[in-house]
Amino acid sequence: MPDSHLPPVDVLLSTAVTALGGSERPGQMTMVKAVQQAIDDEEHLAVQAGTGTGKSLAYLVPSVRHAMESDKPVVVSTATIALQRQLVDRDLPRLAEALTKELPHEPTFAILKGRRNYLCRYKATAGWPEDDEQDQLFDPREVSATGRMVQRIQEWAEETETGDRDELVPGVNEQAWRQYSVSAQECLGAQRCPSGAECFAELARARAGEVDVVVTNHALLAIDAMGDLAVLPEHEVVVVDEAHELVDRVTSVVTSELSEVSVSLAVRRVGRLIEQPIADQLLEAGEDLKALLAAAPPGRLDELPPVLGQTLALIRDTSWRCVTALGPRNADRDDPDKAGQRKAAFTALDEVHDTAVRMLEAYGHASEVDRAEVVWLDGATDRRPPILRVAPLSVSGMLRDRLFGERTVVLTSATLALGGSFDALAAQWGLGQAPSSSDDAADKRRKRDWTGIDVGSPFDHPRAGILYVAKHLPQPGRDGLPQQYLDEITELIEAAGGRTLGLFSSMRAAKAATEALRDRLDVPLLCQGDDSTMLLVKQFAEDEKTCLFGTLSLWQGVDVPGPSLRLVIIDRVPFPRPDDPLTSARQRHVAARGGNGFMAVAANHAALLLAQGTGRLLRSQHDRGVIAVLDPRLATARYSGFLLNSLPPFWRTTDPAVPRAALKRLSEDAP
Repeated sequence: MPDSHLPPVDVLLSTAVTALGGSERPGQMTMVKAVQQAIDDEEHLAVQAGTGTGKSLAYLVPSVRHAMESDKPVVVSTATIALQRQLVDRDLPRLAEALTKELPHEPTFAILKGRRNYLCRYKATAGWPEDDEQDQLFDPREVSATGRMVQRIQEWAEETETGDRDELVPGVNEQAWRQYSVSAQECLGAQRCPSGAECFAELARARAGEVDVVVTNHALLAIDAMGDLAVLPEHEVVVVDEAHELVDRVTSVVTSELSEVSVSLAVRRVGRLIEQPIADQLLEAGEDLKALLAAAPPGRLDELPPVLGQTLALIRDTSWRCVTALGPRNADRDDPDKAGQRKAAFTALDEVHDTAVRMLEAYGHASEVDRAEVVWLDGATDRRPPILRVAPLSVSGMLRDRLFGERTVVLTSATLALGGSFDALAAQWGLGQAPSSSDDAADKRRKRDWTGIDVGSPFDHPRAGILYVAKHLPQPGRDGLPQQYLDEITELIEAAGGRTLGLFSSMRAAKAATEALRDRLDVPLLCQGDDSTMLLVKQFAEDEKTCLFGTLSLWQGVDVPGPSLRLVIIDRVPFPRPDDPLTSARQRHVAARGGNGFMAVAANHAALLLAQGTGRLLRSQHDRGVIAVLDPRLATARYSGFLLNSLPPFWRTTDPAVPRAALKRLSEDAP
């Protein structure tokens, strides 16, 4: 039963901090009270909480309290597996133990993932046809490796208690896993499936419905909010951690793709169940698409080429004929094998048909202002053919209506206030409109008030770190790293005695810098791609002299406190590529509606990444060091103030002598 006589959150937080051997932090106390107030007022909240604030505890305490008070779970969503594991393996168990005596019962929690992440017992035993649509793209050695992975899955299936793919170590590739898993669309349903009573996905969902805190990811949160069927347990409150990633993760969920692979998969799945001539019509349409995409240049398709329009219409019509030929969707209910094959066929056909329809409907608007989606072609790689994709230009409306309109949402990250304001991200989330007196009750619910607060950081940024912008260097070009950049990097690393994380805007730049500098430096230099990123970061952290160069995943995924990291080098302001189909289309769309497309899209993107990258330097109270940005535009361009105001308040300089002297002092003081 709900309990309305629970200790206030500040008392619970103090109890937890004491039990965990920590000390009270003003920002953490401010945040815990703000989260509780937002829950009480049913008002959305955005909280920027710098590294070291202890933000997970600050939202978990009021989450647990609300769950016990309302008898409904609170959903906590993250962008990364690493944070999910931290919450489930460390933060929540320790918090539960600390608060058990203060609460009616020991807080409970569970992790919930998408259905594809769990082994399907029925598929593992029923011998469904294997999805081998990409085997022709692999060489024999890769096919053999996949076969060994399949054997490992079979052995693991006999002993696993959860069916969770992440517990299969070492992991397996998607080709092998797909043979033992189903999507939500392919699933027969617990009532019809012979293995429904022991289904791993259903058991995980049942556990999630009985706990106080459900930990999930942004993708599953989006599927639950956007779909017609509930995936998560009924809930009133959502906490979105790593909220700076929310828009990108939701966009990925609602992006669709069409290729020769998806069409041929649909043909193979339906070919055994309908007359061959009908399936052959779809096969021929897929061959037309294959030839068309192979000859087309990659990039954004602002206008629909007539021949592509004809091919998409043909795929739409022939896939629908196959759907019609399959007959009623609920046929063969008493034969699970046939029902499973039919469900898989319907799923593949629906995906092909609906994507073709969506791509055709992306065109024909009177003006750019009316355009809602963008279509583009991703060129072929060594491992896959060309892929046609379609994505929305904005997900703000979806989020406003389907996520924020139905529940109270708390969004948090170390990076939310871009240019010193929450407005940019609030607009992307659909929170830009405040309720007005003329709105009816439903509109007011959709436009719930929201508040943004910055609880600061326990770090003294101006005293602990220097932000150095190399104003004297030339602007970066498209022809690789200028020699002046390589010289600057060399001198900075030598001053620091190694201990450098190099964050580059592309893998090509990271590798070029590594190749150019390995012979010039007398310290070990690692580059992303030399080994797994996890092992490289571990090696970097353990050897103080080592340097590590890399790209995007290192901008956000490195946590190395202590003397191993004294210098973070950023080669250029990380704007999206000018030819990126989605971001360039979004820029143009904002401009067509009277806004500043560059600032709303490209500058926001760069500000987020810069803030995340500079955040790698200070990971503990004792850390000291330098952020060196080689791109002079951060000091000279008209947008530099916006970018600088998005960063932690480091002491700033453009004098090359200052960071070199500071790094030498830190190197000399190192044990």
